[in-house]
Amino acid sequence: MRKINTWVLVADAARARIVLNEGPGRGLDATPVREFAGPNAPAREIMADRPGRTFDSAGMGRHAKERPTDPKLVEQRAFLAEVADYLEQEAKRGAYDRLVIVAPPKALGNLRAVLADGVRAKVTGELNKDLTNVPIRDLPDYLGAVMAV
Repeated sequence: MRKINTWVLVADAARARIVLNEGPGRGLDATPVREFAGPNAPAREIMADRPGRTFDSAGMGRHAKERPTDPKLVEQRAFLAEVADYLEQEAKRGAYDRLVIVAPPKALGNLRAVLADGVRAKVTGELNKDLTNVPIRDLPDYLGAVMAV
């Protein structure tokens, strides 16, 4: 009988790690398959420059321009897109059969938006919690609701 490889992705908007489970009762492999670390600069450093100034369309007033997007959010989405690309490459390679995603609600939503259809088809469970600081040996305590560890 062929073993079923389940990857557990534990992520937030700036860190991620993938842990392997080779079937019920086998627990999680102590060594992560892959770890990701995105840029996590504070917003004050990303937006260190003052915004530009402009004149009013009518009148002599001047005011600061507002940024069209939040640079921190753009940075986080780019990081999650990198994780999603890796998951897609490895899915095509057949590295895993199932995927369980553990992430806080915002990161989970942003990750869902960039997952390829082939990866989405492998998702068997989701848990909207931030467990990036939980040691691998303690993760099974949290995963019981979404998978048999």
